[in-house]
Amino acid sequence: MPHTPAASVLDHITVLDLTRVRSGPTCVRQLADWGANVIKVEMPPAVEGGASLGGSRHGSDFQNLHRNKRSLALNLKDEAGKEVFYKLVADADVVVENYRPDVKTRLGIDYDALSAINPRIILASISGFGQDGPYAKRPGFDQIAQGMGGLMSITGLPGQGPVRVGIPIADLTAGLFAAQGIMLALLEREKSGKGQWLHTSLLEAQTFMLDFQSARWLVDQEIPQQAGNNHPTSIPTGVFETADGHMNIAVAGQEIWGRFCRALDHEDWMSDPDFVDAPARSENRDRLNAAIGECIAAKTTAEWVEAFNGLGVPCGPINNIGELFADEQVAHLGLAQPLTSPVLGEMQFVRQPFSLTRTPSSFAVAPPEVGEHTQEVLADLGYDEDEIAALHEGGVVSSGE
Repeated sequence: MPHTPAASVLDHITVLDLTRVRSGPTCVRQLADWGANVIKVEMPPAVEGGASLGGSRHGSDFQNLHRNKRSLALNLKDEAGKEVFYKLVADADVVVENYRPDVKTRLGIDYDALSAINPRIILASISGFGQDGPYAKRPGFDQIAQGMGGLMSITGLPGQGPVRVGIPIADLTAGLFAAQGIMLALLEREKSGKGQWLHTSLLEAQTFMLDFQSARWLVDQEIPQQAGNNHPTSIPTGVFETADGHMNIAVAGQEIWGRFCRALDHEDWMSDPDFVDAPARSENRDRLNAAIGECIAAKTTAEWVEAFNGLGVPCGPINNIGELFADEQVAHLGLAQPLTSPVLGEMQFVRQPFSLTRTPSSFAVAPPEVGEHTQEVLADLGYDEDEIAALHEGGVVSSGE
């Protein structure tokens, strides 16, 4: 099967995907979903041995990360395999890897080696802690980065102790930032004609994502603390118990505060010295939240959502994942899209979270079986049948049968 682009945006770009687990595949998925010709280069099963990192190939996690790609099973530790890879590099645009920093040099696929073959090549590297420095060779995992990157110290209820976020946010954001870096490098290459090496790490991504919380320390020398469901600076913002569950309410600024007071039939709070402005509400947060809680408990979540939205007060239900995908707005946006796998049948996954109206993204092909496209990729490189057979016999490649 030749490359079937998922969009026209990047259909002229060839990407060699050496990534595993999550941060790297997240990066490459961004390119694949927008049409790049992604060749997933992975070890032949006989060489890989045992269960690979990232879980079952036919599990929902793997399937979600590896759509719109083709698979070449190639042993990069074999000199003949490396020769095949170098031939791919000669005509490729991007190589993405998330090995430990020293591994690519040992394999001979560092930027100096690749750019000697193709000066236009862009190498994107994702690591745990950076390409050099005292932690460079440490193994990096999302939860480790969440802890070292300060996020767990500000997540959870006050006094509860550190709490991880419910998604691998360091992995995901490192992948997204790497994809953004690749786009920038491709744009710059249009001017210079030259490729370059770009790199990020889980620790860098997680630290960047602290955003205003990091600024509170860097500018004001204030160490943010756990605030639970309360917003650290916008009050009242948080979770409140209704007659049938819980809901979020976000009151930011004096104008919305006035609307909120009217919705609760407590316009007297607008002139109460303890609640009159943001500093006063911050000082008396606990008493204000208790008073709000008494009011909110009288009606259902749906009743309050309708009432608050009618007055322009930001609010919403707290959905579980099933409720999220049953939501009428989520359904209207078409966030869950079908993808048919020859092996697993029809599945659904979340589409790209932004839309290009003239050149949309799609789910063109299901995640490949290991080595599913080995034959055609080698043929495209100019290998004849006898040469391909010899590579198979030598264990350099496999077709995943």
